[in-house]
Order: sequence, then structure tokens, then C-alpha cells
Amino acid sequence: MPSKRSAVAALQKLEADRLALDERQKELERQAALELGSVVLGTGLETFSKKGLAKAAVELAKLGEDEALKRLGASISSPRSQQTPVK
Repeated sequence: MPSKRSAVAALQKLEADRLALDERQKELERQAALELGSVVLGTGLETFSKKGLAKAAVELAKLGEDEALKRLGASISSPRSQQTPVK
């Protein structure tokens, strides 16, 4: 049967691990924001207000990539639906 001390130590380790995961998540979110920002810059979307851009993004996400492109009349298919030969 585990002693109280080992349970306390396990809880402390769990909390430390959780804090480390939270920090890792924040860092990955920052990196993702930079990647997404790089895609948006130069497309004209940077002229949208933050609120307008967020609303447009939510609505596009609800539709899904293929349906959103279809409704917007995009003449290119989405990269996810394109199959490129492996070299």
C-alpha cells in the first residue's frame, strides 16, 4: 500500500508535468499563430478588422475547406483534395 508521502510526491510531479505541458501548449500556439499569420499576410485579409476576420474564419470553418472554396467560387481545389505524385 502506498504511503501518504508517495501519493503527495506523485501529485507534486503531476502538477509539475501539467505546468510543463501548459507551457508547451502556449509555445505551440505562438508558433501556430505565426504560421497562420504568414499565410494571411498579403492576401488582403489583413485589412479585415479583428472581429470581422474572426467571424469570417468561424463561418468558413463551419463550412469546411472544400465547401467554403466551392461557395466562394474558387477555381482551384483545396490542397487536401489534390493528390500529388510522390517523387
